[in-house]
Amino acid sequence: MLDFPRWKTILVSLAVVLGAILAAPTLLPSQWTDGWPESLRPKVNLGLDLAGGSHIMLEADILDVRKQRIDAMERSIREAMRGQPGGADDISIGDLVRSANSISFLVRDSSKIDEVRERLNALTTGAGLSGERTWTIEVRDSTRVVMTQTRAGLDQFVTDAMVGARDIVEKRVNALGTREPTIVLQGNDRIVVQVPGLQDPKDLKDLLGKTARLEFRMVTVDPAAGEPVPAVPPVGSEVVPYANGQGMEIVSRQVMISGDQLEDAQQGFDQQTGRAVVNITFNSQGATIFSRVTRENVGKRFAMLLDGQVLSAPSINEPINGGNAQISGGFTTESANALAISLKSGALPVKLTVVEERTVGPDLGKESIEKGAIAAAIATLLTLGFMLVVYGRFGLYADIALVFNILMIVGAMAIMGSTLTLPGIAGFVLTIGAAVDANVLINERIREELNRGRKPLAAIETGYTEASRAIFDANITNVIAAALMFAFGTGPIKGFAVVLTIGIITSVFTAVTVTRMFVARWFRSARPATINI
Repeated sequence: MLDFPRWKTILVSLAVVLGAILAAPTLLPSQWTDGWPESLRPKVNLGLDLAGGSHIMLEADILDVRKQRIDAMERSIREAMRGQPGGADDISIGDLVRSANSISFLVRDSSKIDEVRERLNALTTGAGLSGERTWTIEVRDSTRVVMTQTRAGLDQFVTDAMVGARDIVEKRVNALGTREPTIVLQGNDRIVVQVPGLQDPKDLKDLLGKTARLEFRMVTVDPAAGEPVPAVPPVGSEVVPYANGQGMEIVSRQVMISGDQLEDAQQGFDQQTGRAVVNITFNSQGATIFSRVTRENVGKRFAMLLDGQVLSAPSINEPINGGNAQISGGFTTESANALAISLKSGALPVKLTVVEERTVGPDLGKESIEKGAIAAAIATLLTLGFMLVVYGRFGLYADIALVFNILMIVGAMAIMGSTLTLPGIAGFVLTIGAAVDANVLINERIREELNRGRKPLAAIETGYTEASRAIFDANITNVIAAALMFAFGTGPIKGFAVVLTIGIITSVFTAVTVTRMFVARWFRSARPATINI
């Protein structure tokens, strides 16, 4: 028991001092710490319910998902019927007829219907564990093929798209420089975004509501100045409106290059006009394609489309090499920066619409913090008084350990960048009471040993040894419960689990190791014949 080596004393003291230093920026008034370097003042973040902020719920557009699947399948069918390069095994088919949920086409040579079915089967997969295919294939009148989306296939596609959308939303929100946002899936088609400290959700809503699907396409009809754009586009083209509502362009349906081939996007300014623009850089594949297409189309115009609307349609004066381009479209600095963030994070795999937005004021959080601080102060004082009255010197050591425990919890949360929510305050107050449980067990065990007639040293040694086993066993189960809450819970529940886990670890350390160090040093110097506990 008294064998508490110097190196161990040094390590324990360093851990306690480090916890106090890390907790200082959070506990001290901000005017005292504002002058400190950023790296030396980690602070505990406050959650949405304490700091106020913005709450936005996004919902996937299922019709857009269906349309994407139809578009993708149409391209796949054309590719599949084209066969191997050279065209020797091409299968001639009629026009593809689309509906909201299916695609049909005519096979000109009925003898090849089996081969068509075989190629189409390769385009479908199993949907999850149900065994159902993502598409059904039906042959009518020996020559007409109808492919229909199944419910299971659509559900799987929506699920995959929502997981991807959540990751992209997280990238975009983090790019705003916000701290500890909460981004979780809700149900099958919704994403909840909570950003503490953001009082005006407009910019966030604009950023998240943009799909950011960037496409470069050639302008196929270029009417003379003053002439209107033809109402009926030629085959393989479509009429696309400008984003500012001023005019139309007829562009090819074939995408020359897309945002998937971007490497970087940065907000900048046009050197001639001084207006805000977005400078983009293609990856090697995109740069090669962009260079080739512009070289083959000098004198023509190409259109830059964002989410199905034309931003600009400049002329190609010379081949554009190097993989760099500039997007202009009447941006402000803020909107250009938002577009750059959206392009860098990638296009959303599904169109998301804001169906709920709410701003949480900081007043409620301020009241919660004040009441939480009062509750924590009262809990701490009552616990300190109880331990001191009941256990004397040993209670004093437990009280000191409790104060160290509070500092270490705050310090650990600060260095981990954890967020304190309202449930987190509850967890914090709970750990204050639970922190001395271990010392109660130890002290009661020492009392029992003394009552049995053991000498003070033997009683203390047995008390710490026997109680420590029960303490570790009990707290391991608590840590397991907290880990499960963190794994399966959402924002506030996770916050509670984090505070609880940190509190359990630091309370066991301070209650067992720190108090043992105090007792060992006192007993070694005083050598009491009896102890009062």
